[in-house]
Formats: sequence, structure tokens, C-alpha cells
Amino acid sequence: MEQQDHLLAEARRYGYIEGDEVWLKSFMNLPARKVGQVKESADASLLYFANRFELFRGKVEDLLQKIEESENKGSFLMKALHLKEQVASYDALGDFESLHRRLTEAEEAIKVTVARNREKNLATKISLIQQVEALHNALDWATAGDELQELRQAWIKTGPVDKQLTDELENRFRVAADEFFVRRKAFQNEKKAMTNRAADQFRSLIRQSEALQDSTDFEGTTAKLKKLQQDWKEVGGSLPRKQANDLWTQFRAAHNHFFERLKVHIESKRNETRESSTDDNLTRKRALVAEAIELLNRPMSEAVARAKELQAAWKKVGPVRGPESDRVWEQFILACDRVFELSALEHYIRKRPENATAKPDEQVNMRVQALRDFIKYDQQEQLTLEENLGKLSSAPANDAFRQMLQGKIRAFERKIRTKNDLIEMLRQRLVA
Repeated sequence: MEQQDHLLAEARRYGYIEGDEVWLKSFMNLPARKVGQVKESADASLLYFANRFELFRGKVEDLLQKIEESENKGSFLMKALHLKEQVASYDALGDFESLHRRLTEAEEAIKVTVARNREKNLATKISLIQQVEALHNALDWATAGDELQELRQAWIKTGPVDKQLTDELENRFRVAADEFFVRRKAFQNEKKAMTNRAADQFRSLIRQSEALQDSTDFEGTTAKLKKLQQDWKEVGGSLPRKQANDLWTQFRAAHNHFFERLKVHIESKRNETRESSTDDNLTRKRALVAEAIELLNRPMSEAVARAKELQAAWKKVGPVRGPESDRVWEQFILACDRVFELSALEHYIRKRPENATAKPDEQVNMRVQALRDFIKYDQQEQLTLEENLGKLSSAPANDAFRQMLQGKIRAFERKIRTKNDLIEMLRQRLVA
């Protein structure tokens, strides 16, 4: 009831009854105007139009609340203007002037916010244009293309600017992007042309190589093929990996074919001269093996010096054919290894004065224990090398490193075998 009285009072404050018509009083620069007819009674009609004003005021309050809470205030500008226009024509009784003032204030605030946002959008769009223009000098076109796509998305997400600048900025961004694609296409075309020229040069070198692969002029053809190999390295351009691999396979096949024939030719020539000297070489190497085995019976300093002399002499002896070559070499290197390992052991023992007073059997046991310790160290080193070898990829670029690791592993295997031989020898001496 109290609410009804308040609304009736508000209706009489801003309106009046004239005859059977309900009128809104003048406000601002608007004249008084008729808003409706008296239906049941004057008070009922006044209340009806007061309630209509409350409905209208609710719409205004709801809009102002949304504007306050929203980050994108500009999206409500047209709604605010629409409600502001309705103030002059809405059939109701109430304080339209205060609603008009509040809507005007909201309109001005939105316009300020929109102006600020458009300034920020302008700065953002100019920055995006400059970033696109900077991509013209890119070297990595694939990465630059991805960056351009990201800049395009950022452009789309950036809000509007002043209408008078919109077309100019859109045109600048589009021109900058189009110039990027023109330059990238020109680069790709040039790259394709370079690739085709390189492929043609490689095919020419392949044809020249295949023409020489069955030549019997081994000396002259070797020089020609070496020259073709150098020419291959000097061809510029970058081919797709599969194409490059296919061409290289063809080129290498022709060279491998010739050099395999050259290898057979050289081997046949060597065999002609090797047969006459190989028996004598085997005799000389067996003599060196026999002397190396006896070195352990000589004073250690003499044995080491002589072992080095024997190794130098071994290098001067020519090759031995067949499996006997590996067998006699194995005997020789093991005999020398025993001398060097025993020398290292004695040097280790001499550095410990407490060993000098030990009894003979204790001396032997100390040497055996030292050799066992050395073996543990060698085994650990060998294990580390084997782990490294296991981790190495099978890429051809690792071949040299793989061979080096395998050689070191074999050397440690020989060291361990030699130390075990020395332990057995010391045990036999202790028994004797």
C-alpha cells in the first residue's frame, strides 16, 4: 500500500489528468504531452503510467549495470542511445529527466572509452603492420610464414579504429602481407631453379663417371675420377634429401665399380711379387717372435729396449700371406706386451719402499695382487668404452669414432689377457 501511495505521488508530481486524458508535464526542452486515456479512474490511470515508468527505469538500470560490469563498453552504446531516444516518446509518468541525464553520462563515458580503445587499437595495428613489413627480409621463409599467420590472427582480434583510418590501415596490412608472399614466391622459384641447375650438374658428373667405370687405363682414370669427385663437392644448390641421396648413390656406384676393379688389379700385381718374398718374410717374423718370447729371461731394462727394437724391425719386414700372418703377429705382440706390462709392474713395486723388505713369496703375492688391481681398472675402462660404443648411432659419420672405440676395446682385452698370463707365470715361479 505504501509503495502504491509513493507511485501515485510520483505520478501526480510528473503528470496530471485533464478531462479524460493523462498528461506528462514538460521537462527539459520538451513540452507537456498526452500519454494515455483515463480508463477506470484518475488514480488508477496515474498508477498505471507510474508503473510503466518503473518498467522503463528498470531497463535503464539494467543497461547501466551491464555497462559498468562489461570490459567491452562500446558494444552498449547503441542501446544507450536507443533508450535515450525513447525518453521523449515513452508513455509513462516519472522522472524522465534524471534518466535522460544518466543515459547521457553513460553515453559520454562510453565514447571516452571507445576513443581510448581506438587509440590503443591504432597503435596495435601500426605495430602489426611494421612486423609484417619486417618479414620481407626474413631468411627462414617457413618460420616467417608461420609468424605472418599469427600476425593475421592478431589483426583480426584487434578492435576497430577511427573509420577514416580503417581503409588506409587495412590496405597497408594487406599490401605488406601480399609483398611478403610475392617475395617468398620469388625466392622459392629461384631456389627451385638453383635446385634444377644443381641436379643437372650432378647428372652430368654421373654420366661422365659411368663412361669411365670400365676403363682399363687405371692410372689415368683414377686421376679423372678424383677430379670428378672434387667437381661434385663444388656443385652449389640444395636438393631435397631423397633426390640428393639417389643421385649420390648413382655417382658413388660408378666410382665404387671402378675402384673395386682397381683394387683387384693392384692386388694381382702385388701377388706377383709377394709370392717370391712371403716365405722369407714369415721366417724373419718367426725369428723375431722367438726372440721376443725370450726377453722375459733378460734384465728388465734390456728387455724393454730390445722389445722396442724388435717392433721397429718387425715394421721393416714385408707382409706374410694367409692366416699365418695373423697368427705370427698375435704371438709377437703378446710377447712384447708381456715385457711392457712386467716393466710397468716392476716400476709400480719399486715406488713402494715397504715392498723391499718383503720375503720372496710375499714379493710374488704383492705383484699378483697389483696385477689383479690393474686388471680391475682395465676392465672398468673396457666396460666404459663398450657402453659408449653401444650408445653410438649407426650413422656413417660415426664410422671413424666407432673404429677408434673398437680398437681401444681390443687393446684393453689384450692388456687383461697379458696380465692374466703374468699372474700365471708368477704363480708357477712361486711353486718352483
